[in-house]
Amino acid sequence: MQNYQELRVWQKSHAFVLEVYKLTDDFPKTETFGLISQMRRSAVSVPANLAEGCGKKGILDIAKFFQISLGSLHETEYYLLLSKDLSYITSEVFESRDVEIKEIKAMLISLFKTVRSSQD
Repeated sequence: MQNYQELRVWQKSHAFVLEVYKLTDDFPKTETFGLISQMRRSAVSVPANLAEGCGKKGILDIAKFFQISLGSLHETEYYLLLSKDLSYITSEVFESRDVEIKEIKAMLISLFKTVRSSQD
């Protein structure tokens, strides 16, 4: 597998993590060990699992880690929605971050399908 840093989906998901860290800096301090921690961990999991998957040899191992990335992205998507519903972020911030999530999701699904099809 190629260097994970060369993957556009990794680059985009890494940039998204940096945004999540900035975004959650403004959350109430009571959420430090709650939503802030959960949202950051799930966001970090996306590029981290892409990186780990790129270090694997077998197609099934690679695909497994890419699938975990997708699951973590779905989790992050929910935390973003929760943040909006709790009024920790505005609807405008939610919408712009949600667009990014959907773009990353499409890229991940495409990558996952490409890896899985190379197994055939």
